[in-house]
Amino acid sequence: MSTPPGRRLVHETWGDHAALLARHEGGRDGSVGLVTPQVIDVATPRTPLQLESGATLPHVAVAYEAYGELDASGRNALLVCHALTGSAHAAGRHEANDVPGWWDPLIGPGKALDTRRHFVVCSNVLGGCYGTTGPTSLDPTSGHPYGPDFPRFTIRDMVAVQRRLQAALGVRSWRAVIGGSMGGMQALEWAVTHPDDVQALVAIGIGARHSAWAIGLNEVARRAIMADPQWHGGRYSLERQPETGLGLARAIAMLSYRSFDSLEAKFGRERSVVDDDALSSSFEIASYLAYQGVKLVRRFDANTYIGLTRAMDEHDLAAGRGRLEDVLAGVPARALVMGIPSDVLYPEVEQRRLVEHLPRARYERLISPHGHDGFLIEYLQLAAHLRRFLTELES
Repeated sequence: MSTPPGRRLVHETWGDHAALLARHEGGRDGSVGLVTPQVIDVATPRTPLQLESGATLPHVAVAYEAYGELDASGRNALLVCHALTGSAHAAGRHEANDVPGWWDPLIGPGKALDTRRHFVVCSNVLGGCYGTTGPTSLDPTSGHPYGPDFPRFTIRDMVAVQRRLQAALGVRSWRAVIGGSMGGMQALEWAVTHPDDVQALVAIGIGARHSAWAIGLNEVARRAIMADPQWHGGRYSLERQPETGLGLARAIAMLSYRSFDSLEAKFGRERSVVDDDALSSSFEIASYLAYQGVKLVRRFDANTYIGLTRAMDEHDLAAGRGRLEDVLAGVPARALVMGIPSDVLYPEVEQRRLVEHLPRARYERLISPHGHDGFLIEYLQLAAHLRRFLTELES
């Protein structure tokens, strides 16, 4: 996806919440520092992974990062689950790249997810493109990337892979499984599927199942990818993926991740450099969306985007289990559910329904003008809620 000629890219400047939290928490001393990504095989031809679809994967590699130390009981572990385009890089920095992890302000010694007391794990999900087996991985039967032939997978399949990672790491149970958006889906699924392995869950900005609104937005994004001439039925080379379609899919998603007030306050009707192209837009919001598309295209894969959004659309906590109310009522774990009043993608009514039926749940609001992405921005509020909740678990 190329930048329109004569246009400048608008970088996101929503306020340096991370720097503010760093000062509040005592500066960079709370960083986990340099971290080394790890990869472990959790499925082999002798122990293949059976998916919900009935397909079998003979090899599954999982990329993960871990911070802190697992104690002798094996029960001080926290599992942090990432959202749609996230990765296992949740905290610290890599030697070859100084970009901090996506929840770095919250993970480290003395921080909300305190690595002096907790063993914090974050893994790239099944079907991802950051080291865990997915569409960009080599199919052992052909020697070529799976591409569109990667079997359909679900949120429950992601949890099944994480449970194998749990066993490989020697974690006997999770003190808490924590996630926002797609990560919140995983946290809820963990508590329902493996209640004995989860003491507590934290679900942020998510509901028990995808709404027609969320499914519709994902469908439009997938069609944008598939309409790209470079799509080729998903059999594109990794060097020439459908960049325009993937960039457009990201633009569609970004509009749903933000709120009216947030975009209006930042951009309004401001204009960037005007060029002579009659078909281009001179509004700053257009430049911002173009920039977001370029960023995603450089780091993500189109088949992966399609597979992950399908998994999110298919997810339903109650599927095959009975009434949703009964399924939630049977969750023994303590729960912290957080909603964002300005979230138009997963409105608060979805989180409040979870709290209404989870027997040991508490509801907290993240007050933010930034919509769904508030769980990646409002670090000070997140830190306060997470710290209090985890402290209560130990009391």
